[in-house]
Amino acid sequence: MESEICIGVMGNSLLLGLYMYIFFIQPHLKKPIDSIFMHLTLVNILTIILPSLSYVASSFGVRQFLDDVGCQALLFSYRVIRGLSIFTTSLLSAFQAITISPRNSKWEWLKFKLPAYIFPSFLFSWIINMLIYIHIIETVKAIHNFTLVGRGYIHAYCQTRQITDNSPGSYISVLLTYDLVLLALMVFTSLYMVKLLYRHHRRAQHVRSLHLSSQKSPEHKATYTILMLVGFFVVFYCSNNFMTLYAFYIHEKISSLEGITAVLSSCYPTICPFLLMRNNKFTAQFSSKFH
Repeated sequence: MESEICIGVMGNSLLLGLYMYIFFIQPHLKKPIDSIFMHLTLVNILTIILPSLSYVASSFGVRQFLDDVGCQALLFSYRVIRGLSIFTTSLLSAFQAITISPRNSKWEWLKFKLPAYIFPSFLFSWIINMLIYIHIIETVKAIHNFTLVGRGYIHAYCQTRQITDNSPGSYISVLLTYDLVLLALMVFTSLYMVKLLYRHHRRAQHVRSLHLSSQKSPEHKATYTILMLVGFFVVFYCSNNFMTLYAFYIHEKISSLEGITAVLSSCYPTICPFLLMRNNKFTAQFSSKFH
């Protein structure tokens, strides 16, 4: 777990520094999609750091690391950042699908307007996630013993308050609906990109020159990278959600489930920067100097 945290934070920090360098030092290299990559990288760093705080503290035997306010702030922040992760990944997938769509497609009118929608989309995602997860604040408290049974969330320092009605079930339904809508958008746009790439591959087969047919445009390289990101996200999202719901509804709580969910939640943000670096021209030029 510690090695995953270090690798993930270092990789994302390096990539974030790279994008900041491009934005402020070499703005002529900047592309509209880089803003989404930069936001996703920042979200990845927070996704790794926030849940690892309590894990690292508990591994060193620190007691009473968080009080009620600390638990509420930590869990609220983590859930908001997790919501931003799925929102940004779905936005990235939709952005790239529209970008590579053919000129005669129904998305043509959106292509030139997309850059103007990026930052309003970020603002909307922060606001909507904060509103959705504000309910977390009144449902979490610092843990005083390990006697919680039945439905609820628990880890080394925090747990949910005693559940006495059916409101948690309806609230979880709202959260799942929100996530599934974004997940459906992600999958739909990914399938659309796969369809476009397949058509491009079929057309390339008719090109006689092997050199020309084997070349991939930067747009297609970026599309392959985003499809890999979406694939990893869906796998780890489903796995993490399954473990989280299982831990929530299981009658007798199992302490080892906390470590499993923490690892699953960190897998995607740890892999993400290294996939993005493969498609970054500046990274390729920099690494080539050492070969």
